[in-house]
Amino acid sequence: MFVIIGYIFMCVCILGAYAAHGGHLGTFWQPSELIIIFGGAIGAMIAAQGAKGMKSTIAALPLMFKSSPYNKPFYMDLFAMMFEILSKVRKEGLMSIETDIEDPHSSPIISKYASVSHDHHLTEFLCDYLRLMVGGNLNSMEIENLMDVELEAHHADAHVAVDAVTKLADGLPAFGIVAAVMGVVHVMGSLHLPPPALGELIGAALVGTFMGIWLAYGFFGPLATVLEKQGLATSIAFQAVKVTLLASLNGYAPQVAVEFGRKALSIHERPSFKELEEHVKNAKGK
Repeated sequence: MFVIIGYIFMCVCILGAYAAHGGHLGTFWQPSELIIIFGGAIGAMIAAQGAKGMKSTIAALPLMFKSSPYNKPFYMDLFAMMFEILSKVRKEGLMSIETDIEDPHSSPIISKYASVSHDHHLTEFLCDYLRLMVGGNLNSMEIENLMDVELEAHHADAHVAVDAVTKLADGLPAFGIVAAVMGVVHVMGSLHLPPPALGELIGAALVGTFMGIWLAYGFFGPLATVLEKQGLATSIAFQAVKVTLLASLNGYAPQVAVEFGRKALSIHERPSFKELEEHVKNAKGK
C-alpha cells in the first residue's frame, strides 16, 4: 500500500512540477527509448541470474506490494503455540508431541493457529528442530550451530531476489545513457532537418537519460529495499523460534522460554509481557 502511495506522490511532484513550468508530458512518451532501457536491463538481469534466480525474483515480485505478515498478532499466535507445545513436552515428555510434528496440519495445537500453520517454511523449521529434540541426542550447542547454518542458507535464498532487483536498478541509468547516445547518433544523422525537428530528436534522446535515472532511483531501488526489509522480517521470525527452542533445551520453563523469544523481536512488532501472557491464557482456553 505504501509503495503505491509513494509512487503516486513521487510522480505527482516530479511530473507536476515539470508541467507547471510549461513542460509537455507527452515528450516523455518515447517507446523506443523505453524498449532500449528495459530490454537491455532485463536482458542483463536474465543473463546474470539464470533460471533459478529469475524464478525466485518473479515469485517475490507480488510480495513487494503486500504488507508483511509478521506483525504483532502473528507473533502472539506463534508464542502461544510454542508455549502450548513446550508445556505439553514438560508435562508428558518429548514423545507426546511426535504426532504433532509429523503432521502439523492435523495437530490440534498447531492447526489452531492458522496464521502460523499457513507459513509453511516457519512451521517446517519449528517441526524439524522439535523432531531433533525428540529423536536426536544433540545438545543445545549442536542444535544452535545447525540452526545457524540453516538460517544462513535461508537468508541467502531470500537475498537472491534482492540482489537481482538491486542490480536491475543499478543498471537502468547506464542503459538510459545507452538510449541517449543512440538518440544522439540518430540526431547526428539528421542534421539536414530544420531546427524544430532537430529539437524534438534531441529532447527524445535526453529522455533516455532521465528515464533511466528516474526508473532506477524512483521505482526499482525502493522495491529492492522493500524486498530486503521483508527478508529481514522473515529472519526475525525464524530467530524468535530459534531462541525459544534453545531456551527450552537449556531447561527453562515454557513461559520463560517464550519470554526469551519475545525479546528477539523488533520493538515495533514485540507484544508486551502482559499482552502476551493474556493472549496465551486465552488461547489455551479455546
